[in-house]
Amino acid sequence: MSDLPSLDQIETAARVVYDVMPATPQHRWPLLCEALNAQVWVKHENHTPIGAFKVRGGLVYFNDIAHATQQPAGVVSATRGNHGQSIALAAARYGMQSIIVVPQGNSVEKNAAMRALGATLIEHGDDFQAAREHAVELAHEHKLAMVPSFHPLLIQGVATYSLELLRAVPDVDVVYVPIGLGSGACALLAAKRALAHPVRVVGVVSRHATTYADSIAAGRVVESPVSTRIADGMAVRRANDEALALLAGGLERLVQVSDDEVAGAMRAFYADTHNLAEGAGAAALAAALQERGRLAGQTVGVALTGANVDARTYADVLLNE
Repeated sequence: MSDLPSLDQIETAARVVYDVMPATPQHRWPLLCEALNAQVWVKHENHTPIGAFKVRGGLVYFNDIAHATQQPAGVVSATRGNHGQSIALAAARYGMQSIIVVPQGNSVEKNAAMRALGATLIEHGDDFQAAREHAVELAHEHKLAMVPSFHPLLIQGVATYSLELLRAVPDVDVVYVPIGLGSGACALLAAKRALAHPVRVVGVVSRHATTYADSIAAGRVVESPVSTRIADGMAVRRANDEALALLAGGLERLVQVSDDEVAGAMRAFYADTHNLAEGAGAAALAAALQERGRLAGQTVGVALTGANVDARTYADVLLNE
């Protein structure tokens, strides 16, 4: 895992992040402890300026651009929402134009948030992969810098939340982390290595978007269809090659969670902690609940990675148990 950032690099990234936001809290919630028969700590990445962990990576990525000899006139990227909000916020902070491409039918409220942060929004394609390919075309056509959804600087920024968690809860035995394109899970592996921490890292994918599960099993990138209705942050059709190599060598295992299990975890977060969680943001808890039988007596960490869910979708989740 030589491509993961070092402790010095993560701590340098933390200084950039903390210029904009404080460290997020991690809390031990008694009702979740009862549900899992374990000590359960939730890392609250829903408490950031964009309601998701992605903001950390965007700030570090754009800090690097801002200190480059030549700065682009603007940037373009593709997203299902949280990465795009991160790009829009960071670009505006450094006075850069941002164009964000989202799939058709993307979250209405995430789209509104990106526009409010100053991004020009373009809807294109049926899924994230199609949106990403269009963003690449726009970058070439308009001579803009293409901001990827997976990059070492993004990992470096996101790893700051994992460093916070492992330092705040040094006796944690296992941490569950959702996988979209992979930056969050790779960042946790980076923090684990940087601190020489024995924590077991369990990756979580949607049962309805299995590219990483299929690719790890095959030892190569395998495209898989996406049909999740609720975990849009995990709705990836094609695994990233670099992320695949890091995850295959660092995760203890993968857990697949269904939309129904994710919805159940969203309800559990609301009932047991009074926190809002989007689908991908609740996936780690969904996996821990699925595996509750093997967690008795352990100290468990779960990343609540985001809270950006449309009001109508969330109301349906709460009311249709």
